[in-house]
Amino acid sequence: MSGSRDEVVALLEEWLAVPDPAPLSVETSGSTGRPKRVLLSRRAVLASATATHDRLGGPGEWTLLLPVTYVAGLQVAVRSLLAGTPPNDTLGEGRYVSVVPTQLHRMLAEPDQRAALAAYEAVLVGGASLDPALRAAAEQAGVRVVATYGMSETAGGCVYDGLALPGVGVRIGDDGLVRLGGPTLFDGYDGDPELTASVLDDGWFVTSDLGELVEGRLRVLGRADDVVNSGGVKVPATAVARRLREHPGVEHAEVVGVEDEEWGQRVVAVVVGSAGLEDLREWVAQVHPRSWAPRELRVVEEIPLLGNGKVDRMALLA
Repeated sequence: MSGSRDEVVALLEEWLAVPDPAPLSVETSGSTGRPKRVLLSRRAVLASATATHDRLGGPGEWTLLLPVTYVAGLQVAVRSLLAGTPPNDTLGEGRYVSVVPTQLHRMLAEPDQRAALAAYEAVLVGGASLDPALRAAAEQAGVRVVATYGMSETAGGCVYDGLALPGVGVRIGDDGLVRLGGPTLFDGYDGDPELTASVLDDGWFVTSDLGELVEGRLRVLGRADDVVNSGGVKVPATAVARRLREHPGVEHAEVVGVEDEEWGQRVVAVVVGSAGLEDLREWVAQVHPRSWAPRELRVVEEIPLLGNGKVDRMALLA
């Protein structure tokens, strides 16, 4: 899918109406490498949209604040069209809205936008892990948050607040990776059958995320390739970044591993804020092994983002 917002919405409206349409080709964000073109059938897209409305309490108008050419924005448009109206682009209008954590963080800092978010029946937050502190701040402001988990290959979010949408299956493999199944799965990668076969296991899509099921709820622990091997210690970058964001002197933080002659990989904290390295190392060591603490700090004015609002991890590494 390509084109302006209005052009893509118009194309989607036509695609929903014609008999037996070809699958949509949706590009992944490429946040950790080369983008892929995911083929989504109308059956999968509709299964996802319908299951979302079933979980949220019924169809309604959506506010589109995400790029419509990526799956999250595309699904916002489809859900709104199924409710009988094109999506609007005015914050505070409509029944539902979908954002990424960075958007939520920035909106909560603005009183008018914070009040506008509180007007929605549900604010879906996806595209990256939602820190508990950010969620608590949103809920304290009266924002009804729903944390979503999914990807282009599952036609968007398919697990809401840890619970799979109707018809969606979730299981954890022996390798610790999250597997997803059900009617929302993609048809494959455009022009790449070998890659398609490599991520499917007996009808299940094998994600790159480590997870666990706790009393029936999915808890995503982080990407399998987001573990930094430093001096023989496997450091989960996601957990360290989550702890850093809880520091009062940190506005936002990400953690990456870079090559190091002595350690193999060096844990580097990329931070927006005023805290110093030793302070942050002590902060991490209060709840995690000291070997997880960052060995280097890079202070930046802002975390690099992709067009869809996700963190650009390749830019962080560069």
